[in-house]
Amino acid sequence: MPLIHDKEAWQSNLAALPLASYGAGETVFAEGTSTGRLLILKSGAVSIVKGGIEIATVAEPGAVFGELSALLGQPHGADVLAIEASEFHVADAAALLGQDPVALLYVTMVLARRLDAANRALVELKDQIEAGEPPSMIEKSVERIQGLLSAIGTGYMRAGVGYSMLPPT
Repeated sequence: MPLIHDKEAWQSNLAALPLASYGAGETVFAEGTSTGRLLILKSGAVSIVKGGIEIATVAEPGAVFGELSALLGQPHGADVLAIEASEFHVADAAALLGQDPVALLYVTMVLARRLDAANRALVELKDQIEAGEPPSMIEKSVERIQGLLSAIGTGYMRAGVGYSMLPPT
């Protein structure tokens, strides 16, 4: 029996969290820093930059940022930069994930969907290589996998193609 995500409970929890706003060009998270915060996109759009290279843009409300840092006890793995005025629900990551099973289930489902999509993309890449696809097609698949594994939200945009990993409603 699959786990069911309670969207109404999650929305109620989000409404209780404080909000933070960032203007276009502002840094939301800096790669290598530790904030202990979990941010959930309410509105706006951000760019995910790792090692100076943009790997994704995220504009989907409900996208989660800081979850890997919180769960692994590591610094943030990428810069998150606002590319337009953006607003986030803000939570203490340890408190929210440690005390709220609805939040933990939401983040778990987001991560599971991202991993599943990356696994499927890896199989596609293997098939492309075996079929002798041109390097440009293989490069696009590699970029897609990088984005899936590095994206910090529930969905992301890369090369003009959107991939949604939201839990089903």
